[in-house]
Amino acid sequence: MAISLHSIPSLSPSFRGFNLNHPSIPCFSISPNPPRIPCFSCRPATIFPRAASSGSASLVSTSDSLTSSLEKVEVYDLNGNAVPLSDLWRDRKAVVAFARHFGCVLCRKRADLLASEKQTMDAAGVALVLIGPGSVDQARKFVEQTKFKGEVYADPKYSSYNALSFVSGVLSTFTPSAGLKIIQLYMEGYRQDWDLSFEKETRTKGGWRQGGILVAGPGINNISYLHKDKEAGDDPDIKDIMEACCL
Repeated sequence: MAISLHSIPSLSPSFRGFNLNHPSIPCFSISPNPPRIPCFSCRPATIFPRAASSGSASLVSTSDSLTSSLEKVEVYDLNGNAVPLSDLWRDRKAVVAFARHFGCVLCRKRADLLASEKQTMDAAGVALVLIGPGSVDQARKFVEQTKFKGEVYADPKYSSYNALSFVSGVLSTFTPSAGLKIIQLYMEGYRQDWDLSFEKETRTKGGWRQGGILVAGPGINNISYLHKDKEAGDDPDIKDIMEACCL
């Protein structure tokens, strides 16, 4: 269903409540100046079939061009050191989550969901990694605010997102299901960081780009699960991720 930007109500960072005697329930809308960009996560583009004998995710067929593109990508750790993206799973297996941006309320929920399985990942020798399209300073603020226990890297050039051809656009961002999920998360106590959300680089680039999740390694060509967010507020099944990484 096509969504007109003129039909979307205005989004305020203060999240004024619905006028339904429930002032604590946030609403989201887009005010014309400045544009407010909420952050959403999304549904798997593809859940790859599980092997019938073992129940684990089957291998994803990766092209030489994709592998070559990923090998050229660098991300940055919290100390500002450049790290080749493929090094994150070259010598180990890793679950790598790609956030829409570091201020994203739905991405923070997804980070918590993955972190809730970290003990199982640790027992299986699997690293938990989160990458965000923003600066190293933004990545540090994300860690300070969320206490995320996995590794966090910044991708200020959006190189990994481009290499993986993640979806980008207004129509994949503003959806009814995304709005409902934001309301639900605010009721659960999650909050968007509006300072991070409206920094220039986030607003002009990362604000409209969806993320994803991959499970890869050991070995740079060994990608066993790849989820590309198709629309806002639609997460993959955590069971599929755990089967791909830890079974």
